[in-house]
Amino acid sequence: MNATTWTTERPWRGIMVATTLPFKEDLSVDYDAYAEHVAWLIANGCDGVVPNGSLGEYQTLTADERARVVRTAVEAAGDGARVMPGVAAYGSAESRRWAEQAAEAGCGSVLLLPPNAYRADERSVIAHYADVAGVGIPVVAYNNPIDTKVDLVPSLLAKLHADGSIVAVKEFSGDVRRGYEIAELAPELDLLIGADDVLLELALAGAVGWIAGYPNALPASCVELYRAAVAGDLATARPLYSSLHSLLRWDSKVEFVQCIKLSMDIAGRRGGPARPPRLPLTGATETAVRTATEKAVADGHR
Repeated sequence: MNATTWTTERPWRGIMVATTLPFKEDLSVDYDAYAEHVAWLIANGCDGVVPNGSLGEYQTLTADERARVVRTAVEAAGDGARVMPGVAAYGSAESRRWAEQAAEAGCGSVLLLPPNAYRADERSVIAHYADVAGVGIPVVAYNNPIDTKVDLVPSLLAKLHADGSIVAVKEFSGDVRRGYEIAELAPELDLLIGADDVLLELALAGAVGWIAGYPNALPASCVELYRAAVAGDLATARPLYSSLHSLLRWDSKVEFVQCIKLSMDIAGRRGGPARPPRLPLTGATETAVRTATEKAVADGHR
């Protein structure tokens, strides 16, 4: 089996879509629409979903909403192994409880940020991941030093992997050189593409999965791009990547939730509003996202 292929034994591999969450006009969660979206993504070639990530606006959800989103994803996916909930929280005990909820729901893995209530030191990070890993469900580390101010550098990731606390890392630092250092220090640790606009670079560095944003709007083209990139088929991947890159880079912007939801609306899907404090896009940002999406659709991306 190809190392970049999703399997029930390694359900964090392949294309795992960090799903947006649809809201009704009153900004309550539309669980029926979310279930339809999860099923649609898998029907269009994506391997699984990541609910309750930043793109899913987990910080704005109540505990009941957050738990129900996971259960909805599992039911809609048809196989809990295809669901990797985000279990980030201010406290390690709360993250552990969310990991327990994911395990009870039958999920295949969980995605965990480092402690982000403060700039945790290495000792605290190691204890945090060990605590959540104690649940027994595979843990994928999420390195997002831009937002958390805690950097899971390759040497620290190697320690976490050697301790048995993590099976993979979603690498969102933007530093594509790290893929090679991670492979040197922890060759058995799976590297997952963490930002859409470094997909090709990290695929060539040995990534075996993609926790993705833009398949929410254009899954078929994103699946084709990923498959070509990890296969080293540059003749296919490079022109696709170039064509989509003006859109993919919005996944790394502060307004990424609103950007991807707007792209979904334009592409014929249901993106809809975000919950406050996120506000609708305006001005130059809205124009740029709209223009890039309309061009992608006109170019035949879907």
